[in-house]
Amino acid sequence: MQHQENEDHDEREEREDGLRGRLVRAGVELVNAEGAQALSLREIARRAGVSHGAPRRYFPTHLDLLSAIARQGFAELADRLAEEDREDAGPRERIAILARVYLAYAGSRRGMYELMFRHDLLESGGLGLRETSLPLFAHLAGLVARATDPARPADAALSADTTSQADAAVRAGAAVRAGALWANLHGIAQLWHWGSLPLATGGTDPAPLLAAALDAHLGPVEPAP
Repeated sequence: MQHQENEDHDEREEREDGLRGRLVRAGVELVNAEGAQALSLREIARRAGVSHGAPRRYFPTHLDLLSAIARQGFAELADRLAEEDREDAGPRERIAILARVYLAYAGSRRGMYELMFRHDLLESGGLGLRETSLPLFAHLAGLVARATDPARPADAALSADTTSQADAAVRAGAAVRAGALWANLHGIAQLWHWGSLPLATGGTDPAPLLAAALDAHLGPVEPAP
């Protein structure tokens, strides 16, 4: 009897996880196709093939479901970065790779991109969203620390377990510089998509803007001797 009850419980959990995942997948497909403004509970439920009240069983609020959808976007962006990153390259080159991937993602996943960074709307402390998004920024900040302090060992770029004032200053400075660079990249992505930058600069490729942003925040590349 106990064995049968355990099996029934496992089957129920599997069904619950399956339906929860179906709702998230439906939301991902919807935001990629129609944008963040289309993410109503009713439409997500319709696409998932469930009643309009079903999402409430798994996501108590609309924001909980949006957060779960955004988490998938961060996971996809992290996968793209992992595919393109080159650990044997210098920090400046790796930052350039990260920036190119970021701009490409913003162009190909407009709806998801807009949703992912609306932390004023999302429940960033729930459903693992914070744990999914913050490591990406920490990775950028670590590369910025190395790029601006070449003498610093790679494995000590932003050592989180140290309490030294020097390391705390490095972390704080790198975070601010990385934040400014990220804001610049975000602005390029948005203004390029809206057509403002192509109109203002007469450009057809955002690559020169990206190079200028890296020079502005990291300093110009030193010419080879």
